[in-house]
Amino acid sequence: MRWIILDTETTGLDPAYGHRVIEIGAVEVVNRTITGRDFHTYLKPDRDSDPGALNVHGLTTQFLSDKPLFQEKIDEFLAFIEGAELIIHNAPFDLKFLNSELARIGREQVTTFCDGVTDSLVHAKTLHPGKRNSLDALCERYGISNAHRQLHGALLDSRLLAEVWLAMTRGQDSLMIDNFEVPATEGTAAIAHQKDSLSLPVILPSAADLEAHEKYLAALDKAAKKDCVWRQYEPKH
Repeated sequence: MRWIILDTETTGLDPAYGHRVIEIGAVEVVNRTITGRDFHTYLKPDRDSDPGALNVHGLTTQFLSDKPLFQEKIDEFLAFIEGAELIIHNAPFDLKFLNSELARIGREQVTTFCDGVTDSLVHAKTLHPGKRNSLDALCERYGISNAHRQLHGALLDSRLLAEVWLAMTRGQDSLMIDNFEVPATEGTAAIAHQKDSLSLPVILPSAADLEAHEKYLAALDKAAKKDCVWRQYEPKH
């Protein structure tokens, strides 16, 4: 199972008004483990950011002036996400921008190259209806430190979202009890079969353990002036 946790920063809110992607950050998670493999790039947008967007990410036109163009980094990006499921917070926003950039250079949409997209914001709203589900709010809820997040940054936010996503989906970890879960239509016989198939160690008591146990039961018998309840469950010879 391979996830790519993805985030972008943009010059504004809508590519229909000429706004562009200026940063892409992506973090690889394989089998619920953050691998340490990242993709990150700043991009030259050939336009200024709106004041509101600039207040969010702080990426000035001057800073971006010597950065690569989208078409210069796209093949590397698509190779990184190939075959993975994308996890994006408020996915429609990022997908709209990425697909607009791809259309500019005559390329197919993002979903052509990945194995589907999951919106972590939708998942969070399902888990926590009626509550704030921004990335900051989720970090606070799940005890993930974001004290170093003064401004939004695509790679930083992707790393935080990776930790949040693993915390939100922790119930999907492979626990022993999950081995007993089967569709209801299969009935209890299937459950029993799965339990029987588990290979569990059997630790038998030593002679000293049995002697100590018998002495303890004898003390209970004496205190109760009759056989203690445990005796009812001893095997009959």
